[in-house]
Amino acid sequence: MPSTLKTALVVIDVQCGILNDPHLQRKQETGKALDETVERIAGLIARARAASVAVIYIQHDGGAGHRLEVNTAGWLLRPEIAPSSGEPVIHKRACDAFFETTLAAELSGRGIGRVIIAGCMTQYCIDTTVRRAVSSGYDVVLVADGHMTTDAGSLRFEQIIAHHNALLDGFDAGEHEVRVRASSGVQMQALRKS
Repeated sequence: MPSTLKTALVVIDVQCGILNDPHLQRKQETGKALDETVERIAGLIARARAASVAVIYIQHDGGAGHRLEVNTAGWLLRPEIAPSSGEPVIHKRACDAFFETTLAAELSGRGIGRVIIAGCMTQYCIDTTVRRAVSSGYDVVLVADGHMTTDAGSLRFEQIIAHHNALLDGFDAGEHEVRVRASSGVQMQALRKS
């Protein structure tokens, strides 16, 4: 008999100061791409709420002097994706949103078996959390156009995002796997699994 997987949308580190790096080379292009990504994430949040899918926010707590230093303007979640009443905000201090946080307990308490992941930064918090989620027994949907980063060395942010989308699509751990989907193709309802 098929079972139904409850779904949660997990939005990682979409904070006001996430890309505030004084050494950023392509500030205008990066800022525009981030704004477009945040707009798509806001659309996903609206669709999740309409489908009664849990929305869980992850907020990075940076140390003193960090661009995401706690209780500074950069630390705040972007206003376009502000949580509604009852939507949890989980605080982390490492790339892995499960590491020393309440995320696993929050998902377990809600009976979640499938997570949709979007946010920042692709090669750090997104990649690490996606891999940890699938190895922890969740089916994962990575939103292909719903995560963002900055240029790193000779790699442009577009290349980093494309690389991680290709690398993670089909990544599995036992019966659980990662699927990469464009935001327009992400299904918000619970899925049946046999």
